Amino acid sequence: MAVETQAIKRPISFAAPVIGAAGAFAGIFVGAANGSSLMGIVLGFIILAAIAFVVLTLLPDEMEKSVRWGLVALMGAAGLLLGGLPGLVVGVLFGWVFGWFIYWLGMGRYRVPLPPYLTAGQVMWHYSFRVICGAIFVFLITPILVVMPLSFNAENFFTFTPEMLRFDPAGYSLKHYRDFFTSSDWQQALRNSLIIAPMATVLSVSFGTLAAIGLSSEHVPFRRAIMAILISPMIVPLIISAAGMYFFYSRIGLQGTLAGVVLAHAALGIPFVIITVTATLVGFDRSLTRAAANMGADPVTTFFRVQMPLILPGVISGGLFAFITSFDEVVVVIFVGSANQQTLPWQMFTGLREQISPTILAVATILVGISIALLTTLELLRRRSERLRGMSPG
Repeated sequence: MAVETQAIKRPISFAAPVIGAAGAFAGIFVGAANGSSLMGIVLGFIILAAIAFVVLTLLPDEMEKSVRWGLVALMGAAGLLLGGLPGLVVGVLFGWVFGWFIYWLGMGRYRVPLPPYLTAGQVMWHYSFRVICGAIFVFLITPILVVMPLSFNAENFFTFTPEMLRFDPAGYSLKHYRDFFTSSDWQQALRNSLIIAPMATVLSVSFGTLAAIGLSSEHVPFRRAIMAILISPMIVPLIISAAGMYFFYSRIGLQGTLAGVVLAHAALGIPFVIITVTATLVGFDRSLTRAAANMGADPVTTFFRVQMPLILPGVISGGLFAFITSFDEVVVVIFVGSANQQTLPWQMFTGLREQISPTILAVATILVGISIALLTTLELLRRRSERLRGMSPG
């Protein structure tokens, strides 16, 4: 029977500096918005450490709920004075977070979900690891979070206007989305992408699945070397692959053609299919195919009736990766394609390089939404694959 760790109130000499450090981190952003990051760090540390001292030593623990709501109101009012309506939103968010954090740390609640035998250093590493992972996640996701609201800018700027920062409705508009859906150039680029990506995906899935099934057999000679060659497009820098495809395709008459772009994108997508299908085949019971053969099924029937239903999640996952690779690719299509095969990423690149069109922001937001939908589908397929292979009870 597991022993639960009890929450024990921590000394203020420990809680106040840690909470002050959290306030200093938040002060970086507040200070930067007001012209001095250093001043924000210093004031953030002093203010949060002082609040922690008052809350944990002078106020009774029974007032926790009232104190937390009071911090929300106090920081919201401070944010309103410093930054208007946006400052109010940030202040309320800070008040809610720090109100919870002060009691979570000061009352020792952070120890409750952990085993009681962990040392202080192990507890510190447990939470430090999560903070580091969270910081990396924020670093990776911040560019997306910046682009999405900018796509609703009412002006032709790539920065937040004063109206947007004040949450003024006049600062927001769908004009860039209208430009995308009404512009002939953008719509032609979208049509090209919707033609090229599915065709390349079909080829990638077909060849990649057959290659994965063949290479999964132990009787294939030099299968490791063949596997390394087939997945090399994932390893070789894309600019080198694009240059090589350009010189090769120009020799055989495929450069500047739709077939050339489709074949190039298929070559980039095949490694993803091979890897995902090979991973699915690891848990495949080969006695099923032998049993089907003993019952008179030919290899084609065995593949479609026995093998394919079990490896289908991996095949679909590889196909989605191949589709995303083709739909988002720009370097190879610039080398191999022509103006008639100008895809959506190519049009975005042109908009950045030549005319600085803010419509790019709207297109980027749409592509992010498509990517999120596809990645969600991949996760659902991964879980289904694990259930079929008996790796997950859910």
